[in-house]
Amino acid sequence: MDVNATCLDKDEAINTLVSLMAKQGNLNDQDVYKQGIYAREELSTTGIGEGIAIPHAQSEAVNAPGLATMVVKDGVDYQSLDNQPAKLFFMIAVPKTGGNEHLQILAMLSQMLMDTDFKDSLINAQSVEEFMDLINQKEAAQKAKAEEKEEAKKEFTGTYRLLAVTACTTGIAHTYMAAEALEEKAKQMGITIKVETDGSSGTKNAPTAKEIEECEAIIVAADKNVEMARFDGKPVIQVKVADGINKAEELINEALSGNAPIYHTDHASTTVESESDESVGRQIYKHLMNGVSHMLPFVIGGGILIALAFLFDDYTIDPSNFGKNTPLAAFFKTTGDTAFGFMLPILAGYISMSISDHPGVAVGFVGGALASQGNSGFLGALVAGFAAGYLMKGLRKLFDYLPDTFEGLKPVLLYPFFGLLLIHLLLLLILRLQMHLIQWVVQVKLF
Repeated sequence: MDVNATCLDKDEAINTLVSLMAKQGNLNDQDVYKQGIYAREELSTTGIGEGIAIPHAQSEAVNAPGLATMVVKDGVDYQSLDNQPAKLFFMIAVPKTGGNEHLQILAMLSQMLMDTDFKDSLINAQSVEEFMDLINQKEAAQKAKAEEKEEAKKEFTGTYRLLAVTACTTGIAHTYMAAEALEEKAKQMGITIKVETDGSSGTKNAPTAKEIEECEAIIVAADKNVEMARFDGKPVIQVKVADGINKAEELINEALSGNAPIYHTDHASTTVESESDESVGRQIYKHLMNGVSHMLPFVIGGGILIALAFLFDDYTIDPSNFGKNTPLAAFFKTTGDTAFGFMLPILAGYISMSISDHPGVAVGFVGGALASQGNSGFLGALVAGFAAGYLMKGLRKLFDYLPDTFEGLKPVLLYPFFGLLLIHLLLLLILRLQMHLIQWVVQVKLF
């Protein structure tokens, strides 16, 4: 951390922040990490305006999640969205795999920075100690505010006039800043709003089908694809996530003006519904189709390649090796078999994801692979997918009772460790019950 840094331009600011990050031991390759920072800047500047810049990258060059902070009191031309100099910098480093441990902290930091007085006090801090004291005080106040917001949400029984979705490419900072800006501005204007955040640890605060039906309009502030079919027939404004941060009032007024365009999709039948609004049969069908739809490309592509292998092979060379006798046939057969090898894990993984969101993916994939290794085939993968999904759904509810300090550990440690352990034990139990059932049937037939 440096609260009295001097930088002449954007490149020097990035170099200084990367050096600060490296001093913490968070990086194994500064150059590769820096390339990730510049790649993110090419998508859109992370100078979000109001004197704030939050450069960030998810990279294999990151050993552990990190946050480097810098204050340049004279300001730096960082090509910010409002064309004003950036003075307060937070650089975020996230590992390529995982990296969600500190997501809650980053989300809270993003929301805290929407407070102009707090931001100015950080810029004017004279020492690292003063800077950290300000952060700690604001963090405590922010946690209390978040708890109040949750209580208010539970007590709310009316209709939301507006719905919104916020999502940035990395799902780290801008997602939550845009959500905070929209919520705060709507509150000032006396307008009820519910904001869904599509962050790197999954979707949170998603609206139900009933809430979508009853709202007046929807704001989608996103730099990546989000589920849109559910909004078919509703007035929808689609903008960059940066507009959600900097143009919240303008977006709210436009959405409620009656002039927002009506969104239409060719796939209205895929509208996402709240599970509370669906029958059990419909839920099972939806989860199954999510797995099958993701599995089909592997089945079709792999099947065609295997067919080509047989077409271009010579059966007379070695009948026992038909499909791989010639180099061309072996090429097609190997590729097709590899695609087929992913079929069952993909099926189980995406069934599990449909049930329990992102935490269910890894557990479902492993469950499908175990089913494949056990030669239980398609039916085994189906059982593994549903078992993994509902297992992870239960674990998520169970872990909600843990203190907030464990929030960051859930997606990268608690969910995968306990999920993978329990799915294997569960599949072993199912296999044992299956064997006993077969033995019982055989005995019944013998007698």
